[in-house]
Amino acid sequence: MNSLPRAVRILAEGIVIIDQTKLPEREVWLSLTTVDAVIDAIARLAVRGAPAIGVAGAGAVWLAALETPDDGFETRFRRTCERIADARPTAINLRFAVERSRDIALLAKSPDDARVRAREAAESLLEQESAASRAMGRWGSSLIAHGERVLTYCNTGWLATTGDGTALSAVYAAHNEGKNIEVFACESRPLLQGARLTAWEMVRAEIPVTLLCDNSVGLLMARGGVDRVLVGADRIARNGDTANKIGTYMVAVLAKRHGIPFHVVAPTTTFDRRIKDGRGIPIEERDESEVLTLRGVPVAAPGARAFAPAFDVTPAELITSIVTERGIIKDVDESGISAVVP
Repeated sequence: MNSLPRAVRILAEGIVIIDQTKLPEREVWLSLTTVDAVIDAIARLAVRGAPAIGVAGAGAVWLAALETPDDGFETRFRRTCERIADARPTAINLRFAVERSRDIALLAKSPDDARVRAREAAESLLEQESAASRAMGRWGSSLIAHGERVLTYCNTGWLATTGDGTALSAVYAAHNEGKNIEVFACESRPLLQGARLTAWEMVRAEIPVTLLCDNSVGLLMARGGVDRVLVGADRIARNGDTANKIGTYMVAVLAKRHGIPFHVVAPTTTFDRRIKDGRGIPIEERDESEVLTLRGVPVAAPGARAFAPAFDVTPAELITSIVTERGIIKDVDESGISAVVP
């Protein structure tokens, strides 16, 4: 398989992303040259996936430094960084990246030096996340046997990171090793990231993929059609409770019922050691229109209301292991996590 593109790049003119709202019909790349443009891209999911929005957020900190005048630089710069960090609340990678880049920039002795430091911090994080993706792929592939049927949820491939992906990085690695695997991709309503993005990635990479409605998972598992589940994460609490795309909890419960291993694949930047358990993870509520319509076309009776959370939380007890770039956490509890993520 040829090397995969990077969903987020940092160039001289700004941040370049693939607009994921246009896929799979069109492959459109956007050059984002202002803070407001990056915030808008994150909020409307033109760029999505915890590692990818973290890098985009770090890039936005660099743009903030460029946009902030020298007079009152630190106060204004901090205010803009907070706007960037608030673009989406659940994925800890965004706030982690913004605060890291902000703090590195503010070590500078002058605004010009801060601008240089902010760009270097963004580039460094991009490379860090790319290396983490490769390592997660190697660790994750070690779990996958030849001929396995792997079920995944939402999109966790190169579109969601600056490398090969999180959960799908393991799939790519296993495919490259000749393990002859098959992928089952859930549609992932309401925005169909599985149907639009994961299936697109798999077809593009010539990896066998079968799309299924989210409510078909139980039947497929009951028929013995799934050997393993691999998902990503947007935030992992200290005890291992994991927030991911809405519907992940449902898949985890079904996997437990049918004795199927359920693995979370995420970089250490997705762990939030400040939060004790899943009850402390903020859950983003999206606009009702994302449920009441499908890509702009109404699918509900006029006047109906919608419940539109973007994420749910899978309790640690349902997770077989967590795969990170530093290794596989087999004891998914505070002690087991602390051994890998201090």
